[in-house]
Amino acid sequence: MGRNMQAYDRGTEPDQLDTLHSLKSEELAAQRTAMIGRTLALLAIVPLVTFLSPWPAPINTYGLLFLFALLGWCAWLVAKSRWGKLWHQYVFVSADFALLTFTLLYPNPLVPFDYPPQFALRYGSFVYFFVLLAGLAYVYQPRLVLWGGISAAFSWAVGVALLLNLPDTVLAQTNEISVENTLALLAEPTFIDLGVRAQEVAVLLIAAGLLTLAVRRSRTIALRQAVLAREKENLGRYFPKKTAQMLAERSDPFSKPSEHKSAVLFADLVAFTTWSEKHTPGETIELLREVHGQLADVVFRHNGTLDKFIGDGLMATFGTPEPSDADASNALAAMVEMVETFERWKHDGRHSEDLRLAIGVHYGPVVVGNIGSKKRLEFAVLGDTVNVASRLESATREVGCRGLASSSLVAAAEAEDQQDTPQYRAKLKHHGPLKVRGRSQEIDVYLL
Repeated sequence: MGRNMQAYDRGTEPDQLDTLHSLKSEELAAQRTAMIGRTLALLAIVPLVTFLSPWPAPINTYGLLFLFALLGWCAWLVAKSRWGKLWHQYVFVSADFALLTFTLLYPNPLVPFDYPPQFALRYGSFVYFFVLLAGLAYVYQPRLVLWGGISAAFSWAVGVALLLNLPDTVLAQTNEISVENTLALLAEPTFIDLGVRAQEVAVLLIAAGLLTLAVRRSRTIALRQAVLAREKENLGRYFPKKTAQMLAERSDPFSKPSEHKSAVLFADLVAFTTWSEKHTPGETIELLREVHGQLADVVFRHNGTLDKFIGDGLMATFGTPEPSDADASNALAAMVEMVETFERWKHDGRHSEDLRLAIGVHYGPVVVGNIGSKKRLEFAVLGDTVNVASRLESATREVGCRGLASSSLVAAAEAEDQQDTPQYRAKLKHHGPLKVRGRSQEIDVYLL
């Protein structure tokens, strides 16, 4: 992107940099909208000039209108280019107001009658400066708006000063103020009222200052919205869409721990240590990213929450932070699809056949809430259900299967009576009671 983002890159945190990039994208989109509006406005002036100005005067005006349109689009193209710098925009703004001053004060050479240059101040066309100044508010850059006000005031002051230096310019005599003298001065086509001109510049600078404050406030709000959007997007990397929306709308949703039933799934790559010994660190990271990406997609597709990546595996939950009426069914479906997805990925990518995916899933009560200190909090799912799911994943090596699901999970999935549950349930085989490490009681399980 243009606007020389390198100026923002130095010393900026990655999250802040992402926010600034998002704001720059909004600025460019808004600037493009402003340029479209500007072009349409200039096109609307064409028929007015054609019918209201004596011919061939409109020809000169057509050229000036074209220059205004060209300047606007060039500013946008430079802003979105890779080589565009921030100061380029200041140059274009100055050129805009200089061209506007020239258009308003320099006599049209194609007008079929003569009139003194000073007479151009009688048309009240100074108001066009405010229109051009308001257009700068689109880019969310308060300094650029302030620079526009200063450029406009300077350009207009220079233009008026050139008219004042003309030999036939008439100025008011302060010691001869009366109604008769005022009317006589107004009747002079070369008369310039310095009080009015000074008032124009002062009001323009005041308006620029007020608009700068308004744009500064708008930029603050836009940055805040960009941060909120980024935070919501980050939540979407761990939670289903509806859950992420809920978390974004609530304040401190996990301050009080809650207990309810959920499904917990652990997945792990078997023989990954042996595989990584034979490959470079780069290849290892690439493989982990591919596997994690594939498995995470399955979790999200079945409305699961990605709790964490654990080395070459992951932990996912179904029914946290809030339970639903299909948590067990979603976990069962995710277990089967993970295995199938991994096998397809391994076959299509021609990865080592030694790599296998092991999965353990259990359903039962869990505690959901924040753990840690006041300075560092972490969302956590705790309880015996989590421990059992982890032990089932480890037990797949002993049983010699790809996945183990507790009978609690299967029974809960069947009770939920979801449409797709039977097809996933049919791929499981009842194994019976299984002794797992760390527990005195056996667990009835199904294997995949």
